[in-house]
Amino acid sequence: MVGSAGAVKPCAFDYAAPATITEAARLLDTHADGAKLIAGGQSLAPALNFRLASPRLLIDLNRIPALSGIVRRDDGSWRAGAMTRHRAFERSTLVAGLAPLVHAVMPSIAHVQIRNRGTIGGSLAHADPAAEWPALCLACEAELTLTSVDGSRDLPADSFSRGVFSTALMPNEILSAIRFPAWPATRRWGFQEIARRHGDFALAGVMCTVDLDDTRRCAAARIVVFGVADKPTLVPEASAVLTGRLPDLALAREAGRIARARIVPRGDLHASAAYRAELVDVLTRCICGRSRTPTSRCRRCAA
Repeated sequence: MVGSAGAVKPCAFDYAAPATITEAARLLDTHADGAKLIAGGQSLAPALNFRLASPRLLIDLNRIPALSGIVRRDDGSWRAGAMTRHRAFERSTLVAGLAPLVHAVMPSIAHVQIRNRGTIGGSLAHADPAAEWPALCLACEAELTLTSVDGSRDLPADSFSRGVFSTALMPNEILSAIRFPAWPATRRWGFQEIARRHGDFALAGVMCTVDLDDTRRCAAARIVVFGVADKPTLVPEASAVLTGRLPDLALAREAGRIARARIVPRGDLHASAAYRAELVDVLTRCICGRSRTPTSRCRRCAA
């Protein structure tokens, strides 16, 4: 038991630090109604301190080696354990080569101290609509592995996020791994977000991938908007504007206009719905039209 009444900020809870996924899944299954998993703790610890969360049991995943690490597969795809830290992706030359969009987004996640502790699985399971990881997984067509005492199941990223702080995880399931498909050699990508200060959650953000064919026309595109609605949103209507055509600034403007029309943003004390709608238009136009050749590079938009 941690502390006594009034001795610490959180309510008193029992603590367990399993060494295997099997052990963690068994604990979670037994105490599903009153247990919480802790990964990096960057979101859960403040919730505990404010007593917005009051678990009877805290299950610490940090001592399970099988949940960490980045591994490349023979087919060019790669897998990341759910406990892999943001900073590991940021510093990985393997990720930089396998998925440059993922690598480039990492410096925009909070601050170095947060990235040193925060995990990909914790971010995805927390499901903050302004977080970068849920949008990244959607843009990259990632697949998530959910593990319980009954076994494992795989879900595509577009089936995982359900809304604000809501996912497809069952009460007895642990997000254990994320698999990213191979990155095509002709893929171009873009990323932009607007926040009040560097490291803050995005008021609005857009990510895209554009795959070119042999004639340099767009063979496929994925445009994802995040930070404006209850969850990251794929905008296929905007992507369709680019498909089968040579990307140019006129098409980028049209994609931005359509994305703005299709997204229903929310307003709050940080930004109005109208302002977020304008950001969706501008950011989509920027990332779809900024990178012109497969060899160009810039900090946020590249190929």
